[in-house]
Amino acid sequence: MWTTVKSVAALLSSYGLLMLANAMFGTLLGLRSKLEGFSTEITGVIMAAFFVGMLFGAVYAVRIVASAGHIRSFAAFASVMSVSVLAHVLIIDPFAWMVLRAVAGFCMAGMVMIVESWLNERSTNTNRGRVLSLYMITNYLGAGMGQFLLNVANPDSFQLFSVASIIFSIALVPILLTRAEAPKPSVPERMKFRDLIKVSPVGVIGTMTAGMTNASLNSMGPIFATSVGLSVREISIFMASILLGGMLLQFPIGRLSDQFDRRTILALAAVLTAVASGGIIWAVNEPLVIGIYIFGIIYGGFCYTIYPISSAQVNDMADKDRLVQISAGLLMAYGIGASLGPIIASQIMGRLGPDGLFYFISACTCFLALFAILRIIQRSSGAHKASFLPLGSLGTSSKQLYSNVQMSMRRKDKPND
Repeated sequence: MWTTVKSVAALLSSYGLLMLANAMFGTLLGLRSKLEGFSTEITGVIMAAFFVGMLFGAVYAVRIVASAGHIRSFAAFASVMSVSVLAHVLIIDPFAWMVLRAVAGFCMAGMVMIVESWLNERSTNTNRGRVLSLYMITNYLGAGMGQFLLNVANPDSFQLFSVASIIFSIALVPILLTRAEAPKPSVPERMKFRDLIKVSPVGVIGTMTAGMTNASLNSMGPIFATSVGLSVREISIFMASILLGGMLLQFPIGRLSDQFDRRTILALAAVLTAVASGGIIWAVNEPLVIGIYIFGIIYGGFCYTIYPISSAQVNDMADKDRLVQISAGLLMAYGIGASLGPIIASQIMGRLGPDGLFYFISACTCFLALFAILRIIQRSSGAHKASFLPLGSLGTSSKQLYSNVQMSMRRKDKPND
């Protein structure tokens, strides 16, 4: 295990710094939007622009990497990201912030794709699963710890923007100093969306639901927290509790989904997400701050398992020769949901108040649960099960590692002729 850690330490350091800065800056921007007097509805559109940029980055950033190379592309993406962070302080305008968030999303997608392709190149069939586990732990820890950087300075000052810009710039260093040979960029064949739905309607709907709920919480969670009167310190703990809670239940829930019909576990996770959402609303109205944290951990534990269970469900039903195309299709489905979620959630919050965020999330997850139950009645589960693998909390993965680990496991499970 230690050999595996040493072989990918530099790359994981870059990725961890990216997650640290990105998570902190996402929360900061939500808080700063309210301080600048932007409406909840406008803030939702601004935050959704990041995921729109990521969606386009997942499709087109590979072309930049193919023409400029991995190191130069990463340097360009990180530099533009760093500039876009600082530009928010110079231009206080909702439309400008929307454009800057879209640019940041595109750059983030490109940087994550580069890190993942390098990690995939450095991994072997024997250790790729361990590398994926380390990668996901880095994802959740980086995003969770980034929330506590909010306490370094006041959100109404420029210091936190500078901190985020510095961290994005420092993320360059491990990549620039790595001795690993840059992998050749690949552009996977994309699957038509209707063909993806035919493979597993529950998996696709679950993936889109995960995109909507995760992006809504990550984008509008800080708005919810500040609207109900939490301090900056309490907001950072609340957001961190959700993200770190997501890490805790990945493998226990994954084990259950490997043993039972995944759709049953998916429906259960969706219902418990709605219950935890109600618990957060209850704790806020009491008010009971420690209750908000506890239900936040429970919420993160179940909500952030919806994406990997849905992905595994699709892989259960998919042709083993199309796993790469399936992963690319699921990434698009997640991106579509993530682009729509914050916009819809912010509109509901504007009309129903801050609690509207969790009303929206509860409605999404309850619909998913009902749909999964309906499909259980209509269609039996697949005979073969792909192994459950964890996925990141922010949807920033290009899924290269995920699809390659799935293919490695499929080869191991294939009987000898």
